Amino acid sequence: MLRVALSQFQSHSRRFIAVGLAVMLSVAFLSTTLMVGASTRASLGASLGEAYSRAELIATPDRGTFNGAALAAARGVPGVSEAYGRLQAYAEFTAGGQEVFAQARNLAPDALETAAVTDGALPVRADGVAVDSDTAGRYGLHVGDALELRAPDGATTTAMTVTGILRASHDPFASALPQLLAGTPAVSALAADGQAPGAGPGAADGYASIQLALAPGTDVAAARAGALAAIAGTGTPAQVKTADEQVTAQVALMTGGQDELTVVLLAFAGIALLVSGLVVSNTFAVLVAQRTRELALLRCLGAARAQVRNSVLAEALVVGLVSSVAGVLAAVGLMAALIGWAGTQPDMAFATMAVPPSSIVAGLAVGTVLTVAAAMVPARAATAVAPLAALRPADDAGIGNRRGRVRLVMGLAALALGVPLLAFGAASVMLVVAFAGGVLSFIGVLLCATLFVPRLVGLAGRLAAPAGVPGKLAALNAVRNPGRTSVTAAALLIGVTLVALMMTGAATARQAFDDALAETYPVDMAVTAEHLTAAQQDAVARIDGVAAAALLPAAGRFEQQGAENPVYAVGAAEAGRLLRDTTLVLEPGKIYLPEGAQAGRVDVNGASGTATLEAEVLRTRNIPALVSAETAQQSGLLGDATAGSTVWVRLADAPGGGQLSGDRIKDIQSAVAHALGVGGSAVSGAAIERVTFNEVIDVLLLVVTGLLGVAVLIALIGVANTLSLSVLERTRENSLLRALGLTRGQLRGMLALEAVLVAAVAALLGSALGTVYGWLGARSALGSLAAVTPVVPWLQLAGVLAVAIAAGLLASVLPARRASLLSPVQGLATT
Repeated sequence: MLRVALSQFQSHSRRFIAVGLAVMLSVAFLSTTLMVGASTRASLGASLGEAYSRAELIATPDRGTFNGAALAAARGVPGVSEAYGRLQAYAEFTAGGQEVFAQARNLAPDALETAAVTDGALPVRADGVAVDSDTAGRYGLHVGDALELRAPDGATTTAMTVTGILRASHDPFASALPQLLAGTPAVSALAADGQAPGAGPGAADGYASIQLALAPGTDVAAARAGALAAIAGTGTPAQVKTADEQVTAQVALMTGGQDELTVVLLAFAGIALLVSGLVVSNTFAVLVAQRTRELALLRCLGAARAQVRNSVLAEALVVGLVSSVAGVLAAVGLMAALIGWAGTQPDMAFATMAVPPSSIVAGLAVGTVLTVAAAMVPARAATAVAPLAALRPADDAGIGNRRGRVRLVMGLAALALGVPLLAFGAASVMLVVAFAGGVLSFIGVLLCATLFVPRLVGLAGRLAAPAGVPGKLAALNAVRNPGRTSVTAAALLIGVTLVALMMTGAATARQAFDDALAETYPVDMAVTAEHLTAAQQDAVARIDGVAAAALLPAAGRFEQQGAENPVYAVGAAEAGRLLRDTTLVLEPGKIYLPEGAQAGRVDVNGASGTATLEAEVLRTRNIPALVSAETAQQSGLLGDATAGSTVWVRLADAPGGGQLSGDRIKDIQSAVAHALGVGGSAVSGAAIERVTFNEVIDVLLLVVTGLLGVAVLIALIGVANTLSLSVLERTRENSLLRALGLTRGQLRGMLALEAVLVAAVAALLGSALGTVYGWLGARSALGSLAAVTPVVPWLQLAGVLAVAIAAGLLASVLPARRASLLSPVQGLATT
């Protein structure tokens, strides 16, 4: 029987191509996922390890920082050739007309210094400082420029000279802020003068870590023990790790000891594997049905049931193993190409490829086992027919037989349990419950698919009637084998449902975020600072993309909840032009407070006295206390220059309506900051937050849609495979139609309509299900943050439907061409 199985590959190899492609894509997805997780950790380790690349041992304190005695003790350990106490401080300086907040580090000894100079030299003088290339380019700094470094909380100013431009660091702990490199005395002076709030340990009290270089031939374990004992003797509990151990600890710190990225990708790999299993099972079912006569003949010649079953499983084993090997090789090639490309990018030069053994073993094992497992049911069906029975496959599942009734009961039970769970989770804003309900309900839909998908395809087939005889034949052929049609449609249904879910969920989430931002931020952009002038406000108003800008002068202060808060005045006309909430009207004699403030009467202390105003608490949080300009004038509250002032900005709509693009908003933010003489981070507002949320949503949507596209591609391979096998199965019938007058073009049109009908019904069902799941999913995830209004991304869903129909049409090209090229005489002679 093994020879029989192997002979199938020689005589009917084309039948296994689609199965192999589906398995190969799934295995490539799985192996790539595992390689992505390992490569991410390796790349992260390479970037984090940059700071320790020249050290053999790194000592870190259990709490606080190291003092000079600890550094001296570590330097005196036998075998230690050099020791570097890393000192960090924060500093401010003015460059390019902007205030810059930077992080400074002290220069290490030559044996341990990791900074690389691209221009100039490292600072060897006491007044020398080196700046990273990104900061130098952004603020126009060059070698020889003078810099005045100021401690954030102190008045000390240190005059420095730029001696060198450094290669930008890949260390995520260092690259978040502009980087300065100076001598230890200069950095120590900045640290001693006070740090920014929240700067963290190691900034002002001493050395954040001690790096040790060892002499050649030194025993690392002995040096480690000696350093640990020496440092402990100074009264500072510490840990001493090798460079690799330190990097591993840092990676665990950044990832929380878990790899969420790999978990998420594995979920999508699981979806691809599930779809592949459906395609493989369906394909082998059709292969077995087509070879019923051959298998029955083998039974008559003495082959046992087990031999027939094993021959089918042997075919599956060979296909699965070969396809899995191809999938693993494809994954390695893809990752090598991605890492190679990333290495050419300046910001990702640290990208490192890692191929863990698990990615190879898992790919080979899962792909092979998946193929064999998917073929088990068809293999069992191969032995279910008696040798002399009618050479036809077993009845398809339907309400009239036991298989159909069992499937119906299981599907209805899953729906009965899943739908209430999904609804309850969405109503109660419980994502885990809603997710469980969604999975159960979708399983119920798939189980019941055999019972309703063929009927829906049959109804859709009426739309093909205007195509004449080919259309009517296509509608009949599409539902001739309900089981095959259902499984094929189910594979495509899974992918389209998940794509539609993500699109609808993203659109609904974007609308929910917009609504929440409208409540949180009253205007598109706002800047609060001292000494803002009308001339600056005019400069902002002239920026391209700004529809209106207004200067809100300070109108006194009031005390509430133990804090003194500024009050600003705005005219009624300006409020109408600037506020997104058009229902907010500032009434005379009232003060408007942000959400969370206390209602009642409030005493406002102005330049000319105190005014008592009735407080109205708004639903908006990020808004200062406001009074109308008329109230401020009548109450004598204007003129308190010490409270500063605020500029509000309303952005223009994009050409043709809608919101400006994220890049355009960022450009306007920079222009506003420059016009007002503040840093870019000082400009806040709904527009800026919206850009951040939309960028995250768009990136997630792009990545997820791309990942789910693999599942859709595998499903479409299943459509093409099913249609190809259907053509082979109906060779005599198609030839008879040709003999009766059906032209080649009509035959191709009939087969194309069959594929389009199945693809269109699956895409429509998937779009409808995905829309509902997307709404409820967004409600369960975001219901506690904002009011979730259902949004249907009609254009995107129409695109999914069009792509599915076009892909179904494309899937029919090769099978239709093969069928049309066969002459009627040859086809009728086929046995």
